[in-house]
Amino acid sequence: MSTASLPSTAAEPTVPKNVRWVLLGVMLAMLLSMLDNMVVSTAMPTIVGDLGGLDHISWVVTAYTLITAVTTPVWGKFGDLFGRKPMYLASIAVFIAGSALCGAAQSMGELIAFRVVQGIGAGGIGAGAFALIGALVPPRERGKYQGMTASVMAIGTIGGPLLGGFVTGHFDWRWAFYINLPIGLVALVWLASKLHVPTKRIKAKIDWAGITLLTLSISAIVLAATWAGSTYAWGSWQILCLGVVAIAGLALFILVEKRVSEPLLPLSVFTGHRNYPLAMALTLAGGVVMFGAGLYLPLFQQSVQGASATNSGLLMLPMMIPVVIVSTIAGKVMSATGKYKIFPVLGTVFLTAGLGLLATMDAGTSFTLTGLYMVLVGIGLGFTMQMAGTIAQNSVSLRDMGAAMSSSNLFRTLGGSLGVAVFGSLFTRAVQADVPAGREVDPNALPAGAKDAYLTAVTSGTSHIFLTAAIVCALAFAAALFVVEVPLKKAGPPTPVEAPKNTAAATAN
Repeated sequence: MSTASLPSTAAEPTVPKNVRWVLLGVMLAMLLSMLDNMVVSTAMPTIVGDLGGLDHISWVVTAYTLITAVTTPVWGKFGDLFGRKPMYLASIAVFIAGSALCGAAQSMGELIAFRVVQGIGAGGIGAGAFALIGALVPPRERGKYQGMTASVMAIGTIGGPLLGGFVTGHFDWRWAFYINLPIGLVALVWLASKLHVPTKRIKAKIDWAGITLLTLSISAIVLAATWAGSTYAWGSWQILCLGVVAIAGLALFILVEKRVSEPLLPLSVFTGHRNYPLAMALTLAGGVVMFGAGLYLPLFQQSVQGASATNSGLLMLPMMIPVVIVSTIAGKVMSATGKYKIFPVLGTVFLTAGLGLLATMDAGTSFTLTGLYMVLVGIGLGFTMQMAGTIAQNSVSLRDMGAAMSSSNLFRTLGGSLGVAVFGSLFTRAVQADVPAGREVDPNALPAGAKDAYLTAVTSGTSHIFLTAAIVCALAFAAALFVVEVPLKKAGPPTPVEAPKNTAAATAN
């Protein structure tokens, strides 16, 4: 490996005195995009009742997540080229505009189209947030601020359904979108006045071929993940064609990225040091767990354990509170010692154990025992998710931070999409074996015998889901073992992320 593949030694900024106030604005924008999907999902029955278009309801979510995934790496690269502050402010402005349009939609078709605009802004918010943290805070100090990002994730997961239920219950459904306007404007003004990062415009050609090919590939992957097992069978020609398009598109994308002068996703971030692809594997596994557990844990507790649907957000507290606490503690320890490898190793162990125990649940499992299993999963996520981001940031140069962090966000989104798709197929197959109407059945409306069969099927389906997730996390544990411990500097340029045994070879080249 040549020295050219090591991170740049360009001076990295020291921590600004008001960095927490600056990051608070960044976190507010992140919260905006995270809350939105949860709030809208809760409001969807009311929206359909007003606008109609039940047969297109899935596209309200699919259009948003698809365009978010597609635009994430584009925003990240534009941030590298034209400055992170202007690109981040632009993404917030686009999100606000999309929210206003969604609230004014008069048909389901208009709503889906305006959700695309929202998704474009969300892609920039997700891509820019972690790149800004990387630009503002030296590697050694980043752990101190992990609690902030973990808190945003927890608030978004827990608060979204609660806020959505409150808004739709007390106001018109349009306020599920209009509520984004004041929050977004506050974040926009806040960051415009307080965010100061060096803006260095680079004259370079935009990699339009790379953008087109990656958009095509990601679209095929997300559509296959969304439709497989539900709209179309896994072995149908539609899904197989999407798979071919995804593989061919990715192959062509790699060829293009090797040849262009300013690639959309520099392949060097994946090949420069093994820590980066390993961090992406951890991020992918974390996305699978976050989305899968967030969807099917409340379903099990409501259907089998008889919990109230109105408390769906509160049901996640045993999992989300440990995420905030553990990630904050791990971040402080990392900042004090410069060590971090132990955390993803421990995290994947906790995840595997917690998910394995969740797979053993049945109708007789108490809320207390379920909560204890969820605590283990929360501890695992707290050790793994934010630390994977730190490992990724410390594995690339400041020059490529935007592209690297946007691809990290992309892997998290894809992990969630693929996880939900596979889990949905497993659940549907288990439930439909006994109750053809599966997830749409109200168990309380069934006669005693049919209700027992339904609850048994739901238990079997969720057991398969959590067992599959446990296997994914066991593979992530193997990835964590191969992470190279690279000391984090307190200030100045990033530490060259080369394994000690390869240093001589690197110098020789």
